[in-house]
Amino acid sequence: MRRLCLLAALALGTTGCFVVLGNPLGILERERPLEETTVEGEGRDKVLLLDLSGAITDAPTKHAFGLIEEESTVARVQSELKKAAKDARVRALVLRINSPGGGVTASDDVYTEIVRFKRELKIPVVAALGDLAASGGYYVACAADALVAHPTTVTGSIGVILVNLNLEGLLGKIGVRNETFKAGEHKDLLSPLRGATPEERRIVQSILDSLHARFVSVVRESRPKLDAGRITELTDGRIFDASQALDAGLVDGIGSLRDAVALAQKAAGLEKARVVMYRRADERRENLYSRADGPAQVNLLALDLAAVAGDGPRFMYLWAPGLLR
Repeated sequence: MRRLCLLAALALGTTGCFVVLGNPLGILERERPLEETTVEGEGRDKVLLLDLSGAITDAPTKHAFGLIEEESTVARVQSELKKAAKDARVRALVLRINSPGGGVTASDDVYTEIVRFKRELKIPVVAALGDLAASGGYYVACAADALVAHPTTVTGSIGVILVNLNLEGLLGKIGVRNETFKAGEHKDLLSPLRGATPEERRIVQSILDSLHARFVSVVRESRPKLDAGRITELTDGRIFDASQALDAGLVDGIGSLRDAVALAQKAAGLEKARVVMYRRADERRENLYSRADGPAQVNLLALDLAAVAGDGPRFMYLWAPGLLR
């Protein structure tokens, strides 16, 4: 009974309202080497299936009062690609993406790692878009040679966002005043204790515009079939279903995950191949649809807020409308 109470306490302390159903202490080990698991197919040649699910992060997230640490998306992708680069039998890569995006830098880092991997190894990369491949999720998908959207995929959201709060009115109602001291006119830029000045809004908007331009340039470079006449419309942050994305040139085809794997295998010139995934000791890889999770979890929120927002306002390639209401 005491053990159950301890586990419950740890679970309820999880950042982002995750409830851990497995043994939380089992993932405290820092050094857990990646192991290969065949999830489908046969033969000597391999197609690596790399899972990109959830928020794209560049820092580890901690749960259960900091006792449980989950590696960042960037770290996990780099580890898997590093292992694959040492295996000459890995002949193609499939990115299974189900993500609303995440941090600007994290998304760009994952994109860069994948582009470097495919150029150095000269192997085809196919992105299989799942339920959601929006904003940073689509940014990462642009690293692939071909994008296959599931018939029910929602994608797009090509834009940048920074969420901040102005608590000045609320604090005034409860008798709290802002007495921040600073050297430098804009040192407290984006402080939640006061409203932004017109000049500060211009400063922030210039950064947003610059990061958006980078996103658009990545899309232009990777999507030669993009309808150039609609580029402003396609990159204004709106979302698309699979057929709309196909018509606009944002994806190359509509199909299932198996279709994406078959396309990667064909691009690599393979008649048959094993689809493999990498796992750590506490993770499961039973079939083509296994996720990169450790112990079973129930997520009580659509997004781990700490993983995305960090310690304060951040520029994000993220589609999370639930956070903005």
